[in-house]
Amino acid sequence: MWSSRACLLTSRSRTRITWTKSCEKRGITLTSTAAVSLLNSGPVAEKETRHVPVMVSEVLDSLSPGSGGIYVDATLGLGGHAEAMLTRYPGIKLVLGLDRDIETLERAKSRLSPFGEGVIRLIHSNFIHLHDILLSNRIGQVDGILMDLGISTFHLENSGRGFSFSRDEPLDMRMDLSGAVTAADLVNKLPAERLTELIQTYGEERWAKRIVKCICDRRKTAPILTSADLAKVVANAIPRKYHPRRIHAATRTFQALRIAVNRELDDLEEALNTFPSCLKPGGRLCIISFHSLEDRLVKTAFREDNRLKPLTKKPLVPGPEEIRINPRARSA
Repeated sequence: MWSSRACLLTSRSRTRITWTKSCEKRGITLTSTAAVSLLNSGPVAEKETRHVPVMVSEVLDSLSPGSGGIYVDATLGLGGHAEAMLTRYPGIKLVLGLDRDIETLERAKSRLSPFGEGVIRLIHSNFIHLHDILLSNRIGQVDGILMDLGISTFHLENSGRGFSFSRDEPLDMRMDLSGAVTAADLVNKLPAERLTELIQTYGEERWAKRIVKCICDRRKTAPILTSADLAKVVANAIPRKYHPRRIHAATRTFQALRIAVNRELDDLEEALNTFPSCLKPGGRLCIISFHSLEDRLVKTAFREDNRLKPLTKKPLVPGPEEIRINPRARSA
């Protein structure tokens, strides 16, 4: 018989909502937390983003790390959550930090070096390979897993890969630079029908057909190669009176391309299916997400998996002080 718990923290506009679910069947505890991410809080190097995890107390309370435990930060990023975990729970035996982006992994290495290699082990890999990683590190199962989904402020502001519509950068959007497909490839090479479907599905963009028509008209004369260029094409495709009030007109299109380039939803779905086998009885899984597409996948997995049952129905939201300090912690 295992007992499993799952909580979901999601970011909607400027707040995060939390659901908690639990399950029973053979001893595992899953905690899924979806909620948001990073903030520019001062330089690691000059003008470089520093990772500040949102709702860190809630996340750590959900994971509830124990002395001698082994934990996985499956999306290490710049290491903010791992740093908080090791600082608050010095009795942790080992934290495995995974990230598909070698650049952020190198920055996290510098940040986490004071804890020593004996307690923190960094691995350049996608979290979908966690089971094999545990085997190769001679680890059977772990006590807890954290996943921080979506995009970080580092990627938006410092990566130079075209994640942000407010910057003029190469239209890349790969989190793993060994990936074969870039956002420019999708924008300039996909047939109109497939590109429309992509933006509708992953961006939930009502103006997808108009946007793609403008993209196709433009690429007949010149390819769209930068983030600023794409943002301009998208903004011009949507009638001004229908531009969103709180987000840029290109936000949903950029989200759709990023999700497609990095296979974000496919990877999340695979993780939801396989991570329980990586957890010890009583282990916990915490998933931090940005948007409704991720939320839906996680909540569906909880609802349809008969090992899970709700712990609480009411949402948890961050306090006003955290929102004041970290106003960028909102849906991407």
